[in-house]
Amino acid sequence: IRMPERLTVSPSPHIKTPDTTATVMFDVILALLPAFIWGVYVFGVRALAVAAVSIAACVGLEAAAQILLHRPVTIGDLSAAVTGLLLAMNLPVSVPLWMPVVGAFFAIVVVKQLFGGIGKNFVNPALAARVFLFSWASEMTAFSADGERVTSLAPVLTEGDFVASATPLASLKAGTLPSETIFDMFLGNHAGCTGEVMSLLLLAGGIFLLVQRVITWHIPVAYIGTVAALTFLFPRYSGMPIESMLYELLAGGLILGAFFMATDYATSPVTPAGRLIFGVGCGLITVLIRYFGTYPEGVSFSILVMNLLVWYIDKATMPRRFGGKSNGK
Repeated sequence: IRMPERLTVSPSPHIKTPDTTATVMFDVILALLPAFIWGVYVFGVRALAVAAVSIAACVGLEAAAQILLHRPVTIGDLSAAVTGLLLAMNLPVSVPLWMPVVGAFFAIVVVKQLFGGIGKNFVNPALAARVFLFSWASEMTAFSADGERVTSLAPVLTEGDFVASATPLASLKAGTLPSETIFDMFLGNHAGCTGEVMSLLLLAGGIFLLVQRVITWHIPVAYIGTVAALTFLFPRYSGMPIESMLYELLAGGLILGAFFMATDYATSPVTPAGRLIFGVGCGLITVLIRYFGTYPEGVSFSILVMNLLVWYIDKATMPRRFGGKSNGK
């Protein structure tokens, strides 16, 4: 056999693709925009102001941190813009405008840049920032009522600037069925955070990401399926398993979290089996917190807890040729 005179060896990866971080993040923004625009329509121009402040703060702080840390400025990859948009969609429209800035600092500087930048953070930056902002619990739980658009652009809202309302999850936690119908829940006609109320458009965005192969089906299906199974088998209201399950699926940030945050590349498993385990874990923790915790929602906390277990999940599910265990060794 005649061997080539010159053999070129190059490091992995050996498969090239036209996809870049910027193209992937642009797809995520496109998928989020319909649900966000609906949030602006339902809750008013204040929602747009919160998002603008959040995105500008994330992008600006990313550039500043990279300059101070003597790293290349990579704000053109749109990852900071996605973090800012997700953070805004996870906030009530009534929050003071300084809160997205504080959240952006925690997400970008503390969670992302201090750990090495994109791909090296061990928890989802937007969710970590949201949980950090619960240091101001009263502001984070003041939800504008459906149809009561907030038009004030004041840095801090005063009494009378918006009408507060209980969310469907708060009603479920209090032991009563929400006043909204299942149809209202599906179409986003209820109180909540700006970007988590419109289930129909969030599902459409998630399907778009699946079609574009930005994400895989494993985590969303395992996550939502686990919540569906548990809330059907153990409904909060005896004799109403289907209604209880549907309210649990459509209320809060379950769909937003399952498709757009639990699937974050840097903080989710790389193997199909690991992703299924990750999704099931998120579902279990979400239901446990919703049923037995003092706070009515568990999506953010469940994803962050499972983020911390990703290394162990990957280690347990990685094929041997990639460094995983085999035959108990």
